[in-house]
Amino acid sequence: MVKIRKVASLENGLADVIKILSEDEIETTIGKGISFLRKCSDPDQPQQIDHNDSFKLDQACMKKNKAPPMLNAHRFMISQIFDGKNHEENDVDDMLVKFTILYGRLSETINNSQDPKSDKGLEISELEKKEIFDAIKKLEDKILKIKLTIDQK
Repeated sequence: MVKIRKVASLENGLADVIKILSEDEIETTIGKGISFLRKCSDPDQPQQIDHNDSFKLDQACMKKNKAPPMLNAHRFMISQIFDGKNHEENDVDDMLVKFTILYGRLSETINNSQDPKSDKGLEISELEKKEIFDAIKKLEDKILKIKLTIDQK
């Protein structure tokens, strides 16, 4: 059964790495197997990824023209710290960075769902539709937050 991971988590970033890199690429990059990454990506396991390995995995993903999943995970985690503040205290530039990250996730989700190698090939499955709608909702929420912040300035 697939485990649901928090978007703002290193476990989710590692799950994304596993989707981007092959077993051989992971082994070559950090000298550890995919089973190690699966353990690290399981929120119920005590295993954790080393920072240097995390950085190397992001580099390998970027060489494949993919966004760095571990960096994005860190950004999301840090952004959660600021989400509890009043809109007046939020920086519009930071929110735009978060918006860009969310937009990238939406684009990637849509592209992956239309990949011939996806669940239903070119047709979008119900699970993929849910993921797309969730990504759109997050973008809509971010737009509202930006509007509220600008309105209060």
